Amino acid sequence: MSKFGALVMGPAGAGKTTFCNALIQHLRLNKRSCFYVNLDPAAEDFSYEPDLDIKDLISLEDVMEEMGLGPNGGLIYCFEFLLQNLDFLTSALEPLSEEYLIIIDLPGQIELYTHIPVVPTLVKHLTRFGSLNVSLCAAYLLESTFVIDRAKFFAGTLSAMSAMIMLEIPHVNILSKMDLVKGSVPKRQLKRFLDPDTSLLEDDGSSIDALRGSGVGDPAEKESLMGGASFNRLNKAVARLIDHFSMVSFLQLDVQDEDSVGGVLSYIDDAIQYHEAQEPREPNDEVAVYGDDDMMG
Repeated sequence: MSKFGALVMGPAGAGKTTFCNALIQHLRLNKRSCFYVNLDPAAEDFSYEPDLDIKDLISLEDVMEEMGLGPNGGLIYCFEFLLQNLDFLTSALEPLSEEYLIIIDLPGQIELYTHIPVVPTLVKHLTRFGSLNVSLCAAYLLESTFVIDRAKFFAGTLSAMSAMIMLEIPHVNILSKMDLVKGSVPKRQLKRFLDPDTSLLEDDGSSIDALRGSGVGDPAEKESLMGGASFNRLNKAVARLIDHFSMVSFLQLDVQDEDSVGGVLSYIDDAIQYHEAQEPREPNDEVAVYGDDDMMG
């Protein structure tokens, strides 16, 4: 029996948990079943209580206290411990039918899926080597305010591309918090970010000025380092790499807009072929929605 899921990821502050909340609300309003999995061992406050929470297995606070590790080291330890105890996931997900959308909320430390093979190993268990056979899609969120700083935007785009290559599953890349840039970035210019245009760096006045200058400055000064010719050449090399692979494009997301959330969900459904697996329903058929009052633990 097929299962379907979305892996919500992205850098810290991108709005991953907020997106999960909006997605759950949208699914419930449309009488679709969902199962919410929190895999952030440091997360505490939830609008919707997770159906499965990694903190029931291990918490970052306990690891840092008992192992003497910092936040990043502790997080890696938590995920390595999860990989040694995959029955924690399997036993909870195994009973779910194909009607459910499994929403998996990941922490914001991108090294978990771009630098070390922790999340890629987890994905393989969920999709290929384990018994779950989940048709999984990654939803990678990047904060829309990155478009204000074009170097930061291309760095974020590179991290999205790295995740796509490492995880080897369908990806939906999303510019989140669109309400924060509404009115400050012209729509025509914004379109160039949705399908990243390398000429954006050419149009960046600060980059042009830096390239025209000597690039000489005090290396200890941040302004000198971030505005020098070498930094601009690095940015352009990153942009050329992204353009060469031609893998990344973005959807726009405003979680306050129900149509925006529904639009992103439709792309996720297409990526995992959710609707193709559903049985035809009569109009009066009831659909169980996991997380209703009578089902909450």
